[in-house]
Amino acid sequence: MNNNPEPAFQLPGVGLSRGGSGVLKAMSPGVVDFLFRQLVAGEPAEDVQWHREGTALSVQPPGAELARRLAETDLDALTPTELFHYVRAAQRLAAWSEALREAAVGRYCSAPSGGAAPA
Repeated sequence: MNNNPEPAFQLPGVGLSRGGSGVLKAMSPGVVDFLFRQLVAGEPAEDVQWHREGTALSVQPPGAELARRLAETDLDALTPTELFHYVRAAQRLAAWSEALREAAVGRYCSAPSGGAAPA
C-alpha cells in the first residue's frame, strides 16, 4: 500500500502521474524549464536578463519592428510575466494597425469621385 501523499505539482515523464491538477499543469515546458533552472541557480523566478537585452516589448513603439519581434517570439519559452507583456504589446500593435486602417478608409471615402476607379 502506498501511503505517500500526492505531490503538490506533477511533472510529465518524471515518474509522476500526468493527471495532476497542480500549478505546473498550465505552464508550458519552456516556462517549467526556465523556472527549474532559476531555482537550481538560486536566482529569482523573474527573468531580469531580458530587460538588459534591448528595448523591452512593453516599451517598444508600435510598428514594423514590434510586429517582427512578436512574430519571432517563441511563446512556449516566455515566463508568465513576459507573456503578459507580449499580450499587451500585441494589443498596442493591433490598435495602431486599426488606426492606420481607419485613416486609409477615411481617405478613400473622401476621395473625389469622377476619377478613375481604383483597380
